[in-house]
Amino acid sequence: MTQADDPTALPEDPALATAVLEIEAHVAGDGWDQPARLYALVDTGALVAQEPALAAAMGLDGPGDDGSFTPIEQEGLPPGQALEDALQTIAWPESVAGCAAVVERLVLPPGADDDLPDDPAEAERWAREHPDRQEVRMVAGVTRAGASYCALRLRAHDDDQSVVNGTELVPGLLDLLHATLHDSPTETL
Repeated sequence: MTQADDPTALPEDPALATAVLEIEAHVAGDGWDQPARLYALVDTGALVAQEPALAAAMGLDGPGDDGSFTPIEQEGLPPGQALEDALQTIAWPESVAGCAAVVERLVLPPGADDDLPDDPAEAERWAREHPDRQEVRMVAGVTRAGASYCALRLRAHDDDQSVVNGTELVPGLLDLLHATLHDSPTETL
C-alpha cells in the first residue's frame, strides 16, 4: 500500500519524501516539456559542516535543517541520451546520501500496447497522437539506506493537490537509481 492508497501512512524516510516533494514543486514551477533532471541528495547537516559559506548562501544554516537532504541538481547529462541509459553509467561518491531523477513520459491506457507499432520512431509518433494518452512527470528518489519515494503529476491535473506520492510508484526508475548508489558504473559524478 502506498501513500496514494492510504493517506495516513507515513513514508519510510520522511526526509527523502520531503526532498522529492520539494524537487517536484521546483520543477513544476518551470512548466512542462522539460528535459530529464538528476539530483544528488546530500545530508544537509554534513553540507553545513563541510561547506558553511555555500550552506549560508543557500539559506541552510538553521537547526531545522538537521536530518534533512539538500537536493543539488547535476549538470551535464548527455544531450539526447535517455536518462534511463545515462543512469547505467553513473556512480555517486560516498558523500552523496541519495539521488533523485525527474522525467516526463507519455502513459497509454491498459491494452494500448497491443496496437503499438514495432518501429521505435513510429511507436513514439503513435503514442504522442493516441487520443487517450496521459502526460506524466515522475520524480523518484532513493537513499543509500534503501528508502525510496516518488511523486507523480499528470499534465491533465496540473495542480499541487493532485500530485500522487508514495514509496514504489515507478519501480523500474527506482531500481536504476538504487544501482547508481550501490553498483560500480563507468562514470562517477
